[in-house]
Amino acid sequence: MDISSLLEPGAVRIINHLTSKKRLFQEIGEVVASVHGLNASIAVDGIQERESLGPTGVGHGIALPHARLQELDKIIGVFLRLEKPLEYDSVDRLPVDLVFALFAPKDSGVDHLKALALVSRTMRDAGVVAKLRANSDPAKLHAILTEARTSKAA
Repeated sequence: MDISSLLEPGAVRIINHLTSKKRLFQEIGEVVASVHGLNASIAVDGIQERESLGPTGVGHGIALPHARLQELDKIIGVFLRLEKPLEYDSVDRLPVDLVFALFAPKDSGVDHLKALALVSRTMRDAGVVAKLRANSDPAKLHAILTEARTSKAA
């Protein structure tokens, strides 16, 4: 499994301004709907339900919201770079500007955890994070994310 199998180029976006975590989740839902055809409200409800168990802000300005959904048959991702960091209730209390959302089938079992671990490792790489923050072109962001793990695995 690699990030290129999880993240379509169209699912990478730059967001200029969001006013709340709820609005962020709605934006993620809209991207999932437009790229993968999944109902946006189902996606939003899924990540809000997971978020109610505990915040998915992992620190250093990074959030990894995720959900398991009955409507999916494969694991999919959405990456958003926020121009203006957003309060997120992260573990380190810092606002978030990099968001990688994952959606997995309800019965994906260990594959969901493997995908989450892969994304988490990638987003902990200081070099990758610096490049993501330095670029404003969605195509470049997609390339950075999909090449990050591939080059390390070689």
